[in-house]
Amino acid sequence: MEFTGSRYDGDTKNGRMESRGEYTLPTGTRYVGDMKDGYFHGNGVLHFPNGGKYEGTWEKGICNQGTYTFSDGLVYQETDWVYCDGNDRRYYTEICHGLKPAGESHLTNLDPPRVIPEGCYDCGDGFYNHKTRIITDYEHRFLRNADDDEHKWIVSTCRKSWDEIAGQRQGGSV
Repeated sequence: MEFTGSRYDGDTKNGRMESRGEYTLPTGTRYVGDMKDGYFHGNGVLHFPNGGKYEGTWEKGICNQGTYTFSDGLVYQETDWVYCDGNDRRYYTEICHGLKPAGESHLTNLDPPRVIPEGCYDCGDGFYNHKTRIITDYEHRFLRNADDDEHKWIVSTCRKSWDEIAGQRQGGSV
């Protein structure tokens, strides 16, 4: 059954999602679980395109209790969260599998790191082209246009596809 760009595979009652099923959003996010009267209702899992998932108990479309698991297996804990707390800045793969030798450090939590298209940045949910200000998912499908704030954040913090050689500043000391 189609719902304005979305897709539902499962039982319906009076034209609404009912029982257990799978609902896929246009973004590629999928909900697999219990439905009632057109809502996520009961136990279910949201599967995100980046490989992460959110498992929870839903009531009339609102999750009352749940757990987010990142694509690499790291489980988010609201209390006692120590990952990247300032004391230990290793990636989760480094915690699980150890550090690489000097000169082969991790650039991302992925090993090997994702190849970024020329002239783009990896902004976490896709690639960002700073010239067009368009963000696409990792399969190069349009996600959104970046506003000024997102543009500034991406170009100042995200990994880019090219290396820059930082030389001496003109008229200053190193």
